[in-house]
Parts: sequence; structure tokens; C-alpha cells
Amino acid sequence: MCRHLAYLGPPVTLAELLFDPPHSLVRQSWAPRDMRGGGTINADGFGVGWYPDDGAPVRYRRAQPIWSDPTIAQLAAVTGAAAVLAAVRSATVGMAVLDGAAAPFAEGRWLFSHNGVVSGWPDTVVPFAAELPVRDLLTLDAATDSALLWALVRHRLRAGADPATRSGRR
Repeated sequence: MCRHLAYLGPPVTLAELLFDPPHSLVRQSWAPRDMRGGGTINADGFGVGWYPDDGAPVRYRRAQPIWSDPTIAQLAAVTGAAAVLAAVRSATVGMAVLDGAAAPFAEGRWLFSHNGVVSGWPDTVVPFAAELPVRDLLTLDAATDSALLWALVRHRLRAGADPATRSGRR
């Protein structure tokens, strides 16, 4: 089970969100209270996305445990934002462990993060993937269920769908 953090409020440093709280995202990555039948730690990558003053999101993603990255603590100490989306990853067996497989995914002003697994991957999503432009499939960040779900959401956003409205499909 991945761990996620979403923040929207007064500007704070990334360190105040990722490192400082007693049950920070970094701490949860190696000492979670509950994994609900999943793995024991979140060591398959991490990512942080934030919106600087100009509005376009910036991301930092790696395919290693957040606690082993020497740069993220330094970056987090000097980077502030009023909107942040972050995740630490526990990859589903068989899913790629690459920088591009770590959330958040991004395009334009959007950031996306997904927790869970698509049962029956990849067969169960073939009908949905068939609706995507071939270019979107060829340029997925990674061959993972989360990256494909992002491509599906992104396709709807590009078509003008309201992100707060359900599609009615399951």
C-alpha cells in the first residue's frame, strides 16, 4: 500500500510536510502503523509535486526509498508551497520500479496520485486502454496500473471533462 500526502493551505516548506511531523510521510515509508495486507515498507520509489508561485507544478520523483535520497531533505528544507501532492510507493508485484512509476504524475496544471491495484492487470483495463490515442499508450511514464489510470484521467481532462464529475463507468 502506497502512502500519500496532499496539502492545500498557507505556504510551508516541503520539510514541514514530509519530514517534521511525528508520523510524517518519510516516517510512514519505513515505519507504517498499518499496511493492510500489503508489503512492510514503502521502498519502491517516491515523488513530490508542488505548485510554486507561477502555478505550473514541479515534480521530484525517484525509484529509491525516500530515506535513501540525499537530495530530497535539502530540497525540502528550502522549497515552500501552498499546494503539495506526495507519495511513497510500495509497488505491486510485477510492476516496474522506475522514476516514472512513482507518483505524482503530471500534465499541465494537473498532478495525479493513485493508491491501490487494478485487479486482473493488464487484461481488465484493455477495453479502457483501447479508447486512448496510441501516442498516449506509447508515452506512458511506466508500464504500471497507476500510469495507465493517469492516462485515462488525463484523456478525459483534455476532452474538457469536469474533474469533479464521475464518468458513470466502473
